[in-house]
Amino acid sequence: MDTYPEKTCSIDRLVTHPKLVAATKAGIKTQQRRDGIYGLPGETFDLEGMTFVVTDLTRQRLGDMTDAHAQAEGYPNLEMYKDIILRMHAGMTWEADSLVWVHTFAAKVDN
Repeated sequence: MDTYPEKTCSIDRLVTHPKLVAATKAGIKTQQRRDGIYGLPGETFDLEGMTFVVTDLTRQRLGDMTDAHAQAEGYPNLEMYKDIILRMHAGMTWEADSLVWVHTFAAKVDN
């Protein structure tokens, strides 16, 4: 996809929870799902002195998530990911057909 809707939030808010920041810096967390666009491919963000670059941005149905996707989010499995997400967002329900934006990122390597 080369054309995206307008960003809905600042990229600085893509990864904010201290445990997820640590998992990102350790290379464990490589994706963040959001209901809006926080960063576009090629855009960079900093986490405690490390720079990361968004490498891909795609849409995904929540019902298509797997354990591998949850692991890329920094969780051991999909059930734990779902449980934490639902506890973090009071009133949210897990709807299989709900679409989210998948931000994939990696540590930026200076050449």
